[in-house]
Amino acid sequence: MMNTAWENARNILCVRLDYLGDVLMCTPALRALKEAGPGRTITLLTSSGGAAVAPFIPEVDTIIEYAAPWMKNSDPHSTGVDLDMMQRLRAASFDAAVIFTAYSQSALPAAYLCYLAGIPLRLAHCRENPYQMLSDWIPEPEPKDTLRHEVRRQLDLVGSVCCYTTDERLSFRVPKADVKWAWQRLSGEGIDLHAPWVVIHPGATAASRRYPVKHWVKVAKELDVAGYPVVFTGSVEETELIDEIIRRAEMHAISLAGGLDLGKLGAVIGLAPAMISSNTGPAHIAAALGTPLVVLYALTNPQHTPWQLDSRVLFHDVPCRFCYKSVCPQGHHECLEKVEPSQVLEAVKQFLHADTVTCDIPDRIARPLDAPSFLPFPLP
Repeated sequence: MMNTAWENARNILCVRLDYLGDVLMCTPALRALKEAGPGRTITLLTSSGGAAVAPFIPEVDTIIEYAAPWMKNSDPHSTGVDLDMMQRLRAASFDAAVIFTAYSQSALPAAYLCYLAGIPLRLAHCRENPYQMLSDWIPEPEPKDTLRHEVRRQLDLVGSVCCYTTDERLSFRVPKADVKWAWQRLSGEGIDLHAPWVVIHPGATAASRRYPVKHWVKVAKELDVAGYPVVFTGSVEETELIDEIIRRAEMHAISLAGGLDLGKLGAVIGLAPAMISSNTGPAHIAAALGTPLVVLYALTNPQHTPWQLDSRVLFHDVPCRFCYKSVCPQGHHECLEKVEPSQVLEAVKQFLHADTVTCDIPDRIARPLDAPSFLPFPLP
C-alpha cells in the first residue's frame, strides 16, 4: 500500500541524465508514476539527448535540460550550474523526485541536488547508505544479487512506492505530420510501402557497439540483389559511414542520414516492415513502435536488449562479455566481428513476409507487441 506522502504527491521530478535510449527505457516507469495518482504532472530533468526525445513521450509534461557535471561528457569547466539548478528546482516546488540510474552510476549527486532544492520525497537505488539524501532508499542489488533489464529495473524502483502500470511498453508518439511526411518522402523515392523493404541504421556512438563496415557492405548488397529496397538512417556524423557502405556495395539505396529529426526518424522506422540496427537509441524507438528488429548486439551490456518486441538479437558469445566499455578492451571486437552477414540476412528475411507489411499507417505504427524472454545469452 502506498504511503500517504507518495499518494498525495502530484508534482513529480524524474531525473534521467543519460541518452535517448536510456530515457526511452524509463518510459514505462514514468507511465506507472503518472497513473498512480490523479492529476499528476511529470517533469523530466535530463541531458540534451534526453531533452530531444522527451517531446515524443506523452507521459512527460515538462522538460528541464541539464548538463550535470558528474555525468560522462559534461563540461568539466562549468561553474555555478549546480546552484542555478538547485534554485530552479526549489522554485518549482516539487512534491517528490525519482532518480533513475544504471547500476554502475551513483544516485547521490542528483539526490543531494534534490535535497538542497527542498524536495521532500527522494527515491533512488543506492549502493551506500545515503542517510538524509534519500527519503526512500532502495539498496542496490545489482549486479551482485540479480541482473534485470533496464526497463524492469526502473519499473521495480517506482513499484517500491506502489506505482504500477498494466502497459509496460516503451513510449514514443510519432506526430501525424511526420507520418505523412515519411509516407510522401519514401513513396517519392520509389519505395512501395505495401511491399517488403528494410531500414538499416548502422551507426552507434560507442565504437564497441559498431558492426564492422565490411559486414554491413555484404548485408546491404545481398538485400539489394534479393530485391529488397534499403533505406539508411543515421546522424550527420554517420553520413560518411553510410556513403561508404553504399559505394562499396555498388548498390542503389536511399540515405536519409543527417536529414531526419526524431519525429521523422520515428515515422520512417514505424512504417518499415523491418529494421537492422546496432544497439543504439533508434533500436529502442523501433521497440516503442513495434517495428520488427534485427539488432547487432555487442555484448557490452546485457540489460539493453529490445523490450517487448519481435526481434532477433545477434551476437557471438565471448569470455569478455559484459565489459561495459565504449571501446573493445581486448581489441578483437569478436562479439560483433564473428556475426556473419549471412546470419543477419537470414534473420531479417524472416520478417519480410506479406503478413508483416502494412496497408494502413495508424495500425502499422500502433500494432501490438510481443514480449520475448530477457537475456538470450548466458550470464558470466
